[in-house]
Amino acid sequence: MKTAIYPGSFDPVTNGHLDIIQRASKMFDKLVVVVLINPLKSYSFTIPERCEFLRKATADIPNVEIASFDGLLADYFNQRQDVDVIVKGLRATSDFEYEFQMAHTNKDLNPRAETVFIPASLKTTFVSSSMVKQVAMFGGDLSKYVPACIHEEIRTKLTHDFDEAKALAEARTHE
Repeated sequence: MKTAIYPGSFDPVTNGHLDIIQRASKMFDKLVVVVLINPLKSYSFTIPERCEFLRKATADIPNVEIASFDGLLADYFNQRQDVDVIVKGLRATSDFEYEFQMAHTNKDLNPRAETVFIPASLKTTFVSSSMVKQVAMFGGDLSKYVPACIHEEIRTKLTHDFDEAKALAEARTHE
């Protein structure tokens, strides 16, 4: 049985992520989607929220498991002895440079850790979590960018957070 892990922050999960998940789930017997914490990033959604979004978005894919981990991907790979490979999605050459470096780092930290790259589909190559957040904050339509089953939750939370930040900024301006 071949098992792969697809790590990421998924803040929030996008149709681009879902595309990679769907395609990878057909290549492997089991796909573990792992929500990781990157201390260099600030997040809009908690780990439990991100995991729940992923569970909803992948509910119809029976060989997908959702997990989270706070630490190095190489350590998670080592803890999961049933895992054979890391799957990473690539949107652009800038992704490749970063992911190539990470693949070598993971391999150096854990010689068992092989990485497979899956290029984004043409229709999702420009979709990123950062872009989704910006579109949502300004009230744009997210329906093409995030799974329909979580669209409203993402829109509501991001719009609310942006409204609060805007009100706080305006209050500071009037002090």
